[in-house]
Amino acid sequence: MRVLGVKADHPVAVKARGCLHKLGGATGVPSWGKFWLSILNVYDWDGNHPIPSELWLLPDWVPFHPHKWWIHTRNVYIPMGYLYGIRYKMEENDLVLALREELYTQNYYSIDWPAQRSHVAAVDLYTPHSSILELLYGVLGTYEQCAFPPLRRAAIQRCYELVVMEDDNTDYQTLGPVSKMMNLIVRAHVDGRESVAYKRHFERRQDFMWLAREGMMMCGTNGSQLWDIAFVAQALVEGGLACDEEFKDSVHGIVRWLDHCQIQENPKHFESAYRHATKGAWPFSTRTQGYTVSDCTGEGLKAVIYIQDHVPGAPQLVSERRLCDAVDILLSMQNPNGGFASYELVRAPQWLEYLNPAEVFGNIMTEYNYPECTTSVITALSIFRKHNVEYRARDIQRVITKAVDYVHKAQRPDGPWFGSWGVCFTYATQFALESLSLVGETYANSAAVRRACDFLVSKQRADGGWGESYRSCEIAQWVEHEKTQAVQTSWAVMALMYGKYPHAGPIERGVQLVMSRQQPDGSWPQEAVEGVFNKNVAISYPNFKFDFTIWMLGRAHHYLAELRGEKA
Repeated sequence: MRVLGVKADHPVAVKARGCLHKLGGATGVPSWGKFWLSILNVYDWDGNHPIPSELWLLPDWVPFHPHKWWIHTRNVYIPMGYLYGIRYKMEENDLVLALREELYTQNYYSIDWPAQRSHVAAVDLYTPHSSILELLYGVLGTYEQCAFPPLRRAAIQRCYELVVMEDDNTDYQTLGPVSKMMNLIVRAHVDGRESVAYKRHFERRQDFMWLAREGMMMCGTNGSQLWDIAFVAQALVEGGLACDEEFKDSVHGIVRWLDHCQIQENPKHFESAYRHATKGAWPFSTRTQGYTVSDCTGEGLKAVIYIQDHVPGAPQLVSERRLCDAVDILLSMQNPNGGFASYELVRAPQWLEYLNPAEVFGNIMTEYNYPECTTSVITALSIFRKHNVEYRARDIQRVITKAVDYVHKAQRPDGPWFGSWGVCFTYATQFALESLSLVGETYANSAAVRRACDFLVSKQRADGGWGESYRSCEIAQWVEHEKTQAVQTSWAVMALMYGKYPHAGPIERGVQLVMSRQQPDGSWPQEAVEGVFNKNVAISYPNFKFDFTIWMLGRAHHYLAELRGEKA
């Protein structure tokens, strides 16, 4: 707020400062906060644990080499390593001097900065440092006092090269806003503020910001365009609306955008930037951002097949070869245990999580297999092989068989699946039951499906809906939300229908709840956050309140008629 021009005596700033001081002041911010405050020159670099850029000079085969870290983590620590290595900081000015007084509960110049390195306020401490990490920090602290200058210079140069490659690969959007702003500072420092690189970075900042009812918001990437459009496409087709003349132009527009969004080549800097292949993939957001995501590729592939195969008159824009390219990417992403991670194969051992330095996140050091990603791939491949029975048929069957085995093993004894990208058991269980339905598993013939459906029915509320808190993701146990949620109710009802649940009552009550929440203009109100990542970070998907409500209601219209023996 103060950096944006708010005066120190503004009531909002006074209130925020009072809250900060109540929590002990800025010395207790987590490590990424300490880093940014050091960049602003209002927190001493000595208060940071070492961020050794020299790790990038290690041989690639080393088990903890940074290229094996989860992709978001390594992309953040590349520019971090550069900026820490040169101790970059803003020039001292009146605002810097004022903030040094405002942010702390004691005199700035009397603070014992090294003692603050592991000091994190309890309210922000989700993942405490392990004993192994603290021991490693002790070793790195000793090294930092006698770092070999030529080695440090080589390491910093290597980080800069990786920053440039990331910028080139993504047209300066980078993977996410945290690494993006760090890359911007690196390019400003090396290339200068008049450089094309800095100016392009400056322009691209706007891709991450959007105005909502609550004010200016920041996206976790440059948007969720593919993710939302793929779900809308499936909702229109499965709900029986895609063939209506009223929606013709919109459906054709969707397939045109899906055609444009598919990535048709590998990155400019491919293996040299430690990237997974991208040819044939769909990203989470846009083709320019350019990162393969397993479930986004699966949902994009499904959406294209749904429209091109099932909507008369739809333009046939995505060729068979390109559909096969998407299948190739999906087949390349299966891990040995049958599961699928998010952006790439699992590269590092899970013990690396003991070295997690970011106190506010969980599970950030390596990729993990996720039920949601795995199930999206199962459904996409199952739908593709109905469309094309010949292409890599044996490979597809082998991958699906292994993936279904993973899904069965990932199921919890009481019936649900744990969700890592949405809230939480409701979300993942919907995807799991969709995938199992496409390999023939239903409530009638599968113990796994019965357990899942019975679990969901046991969580249905008196008003007919479901409501699960994001806290479920934090503690890995079901936590009731204080209010019933229309989106989660849609997920639960969808899951029951995928599982061929034979009793209409719970489904009808869920449908009535969702219908009762619809507003006069046809929309649904924004309720609790729907998404999550890294256990502890909640994110909003504002379009979910349209995607899944419409999708569920369309399917329910046909499913309930089928249960009653009627014609929909």
